[in-house]
Amino acid sequence: MVTEVPVESVVGNNLGADTPGGALLLASRSPRRRTLLDEGGLAHEAEHPGFDDAILEPGKVSPQQWVMSLAYLKAWAKARDAERGRIVLGADTTCVIDGRMVGTPRDADEAAQIIRSFVNREHDVITGVALVEAGTGRRRLFADTATVRFGPLLNAEIDRYVASGEWSGKAGAYNLSERLNAGWPITFRGDPSTIMGLPMKRLARELAAFRAARTAN
Repeated sequence: MVTEVPVESVVGNNLGADTPGGALLLASRSPRRRTLLDEGGLAHEAEHPGFDDAILEPGKVSPQQWVMSLAYLKAWAKARDAERGRIVLGADTTCVIDGRMVGTPRDADEAAQIIRSFVNREHDVITGVALVEAGTGRRRLFADTATVRFGPLLNAEIDRYVASGEWSGKAGAYNLSERLNAGWPITFRGDPSTIMGLPMKRLARELAAFRAARTAN
């Protein structure tokens, strides 16, 4: 069953405080991912990963494998130049409907097409994450999935949204918290932060284990 979740619970607090050893280096300039890290209590710096993943194609890999691969490429690209021991975080998000991956729309027409394809239907949102330790190449990859259902939306409402440009740079052409605040009829299952680009509950556990393994070695 899809459960209604209040807007104020979309992002939780204290999902994992940072530990000694330096702030995370986020291989992204995404303001949404930065906000999630801030609200999760994870100290970080952010830099552009330095390559354009839009030129890459998934081929025959699964959506989970694809987003983990892109997340790893982003983290690896920054880890090459980071100081030894720095943990670099990469992430990538895609939507899946009818077995087809839906990423970031290239233009307004594609954004409108994507939103209309979601109306009165469910789609999955998958975020892949990579943690890479600079200087050693040690890595940890994982993916988290949530399911979203859009209710009915009038064509005029979709047209207004697309004209606003708020879809730009967003996987699936939308941001969960923004659309809930706008009153869109959206319900979901799973971690809402996964839908917004960074699965904070899972990340807190994975990061703790990644750092613990370094200490053990």
